[in-house]
Amino acid sequence: MKALICEEPGRLTVIDRAAPGAAEGEVLVRIRRVGICGTDFHIFQGKHPFLEYPRVMGHELSGTVESAPAGSGFSAGQNVYIVPYLTCGTCLACRKGVTNACQNIRVLGVHCDGGMAELLSVPAGNVVPVGGASLDEAAMIEFLAIGAHGVKRGGITAADRVLVVGSGPIGMSAIIFAKARGAHVTVMDMREDRLAFTQDKLGADALLLANADAEAKAAAATSGDFSDVVIDCTGNAAAMQRGFGFVAHAGHYVLVSVVRDNITFSDPEFHKREMTLFASRNAQPDDFAEVVRQMAAGKVPTRALNTHRGPLSDGAALFRDWIRPEAGVIKAILEV
Repeated sequence: MKALICEEPGRLTVIDRAAPGAAEGEVLVRIRRVGICGTDFHIFQGKHPFLEYPRVMGHELSGTVESAPAGSGFSAGQNVYIVPYLTCGTCLACRKGVTNACQNIRVLGVHCDGGMAELLSVPAGNVVPVGGASLDEAAMIEFLAIGAHGVKRGGITAADRVLVVGSGPIGMSAIIFAKARGAHVTVMDMREDRLAFTQDKLGADALLLANADAEAKAAAATSGDFSDVVIDCTGNAAAMQRGFGFVAHAGHYVLVSVVRDNITFSDPEFHKREMTLFASRNAQPDDFAEVVRQMAAGKVPTRALNTHRGPLSDGAALFRDWIRPEAGVIKAILEV
């Protein structure tokens, strides 16, 4: 079969390799669509801290069942998406049902080879029918579920004033699912083009340019109250630390971002506000289900989000193009 492999940072190659065999309890999936994530770009650039090369990337995956074990409920040709988190099922987090925080988690395309290939064999529990979603839409479910999980962690309701910091794909997902809960959503970013997109395509209620005046403008817009929930999706330590100052008294701060750095904050301000700080990691099964529900309800503008696409065979050249900021990529999809 054909696979697109990252041999080392900056070098992608289409190779021929043996097709995988399905082990007991596994479903063999013919991959049809692969969404490209910021993680994939970091791997390509050599910036990912938990990865060994060579690696077949790809964890935003949809395809068709090639073969499935008897009694699995799957049939050949069925359209499915793949949950890319391979969990141990035995650690404390798994025993609590918090599988997204599994102590031994392996993520397809990061800790082990992923789906930038014609075939992939995965445990049946990680394969889900797409329902009414198209293969394109199904390849976007995973990144959307990450934003949905962050919104859930923040306990957002229609009564909340929400600030989403960072308007990349994950930030856009958080906007979509905060809006789906009826919240008033303000988006803060340094890029005016991204801010305009979130208002025009995602229904953001207000925009805030992340400049030196942002705190003063946020205070003025909220009569000094600031935001009930702040969700950081920047992946930038300085922005994550700055975000504490935008949280209302008795508010929630959700860090979807993760960086290899220490994050510090003012302890007196944290206590004075009785702020609640949440980490938000990956997504849980109900988050994936929420994405599918909101897609069916027409609340997810998938066509607007999918700005770029191309065949797996051209992946090496496409990566070099798509990684440029001026390319304007929001969500790119490889077709297999």
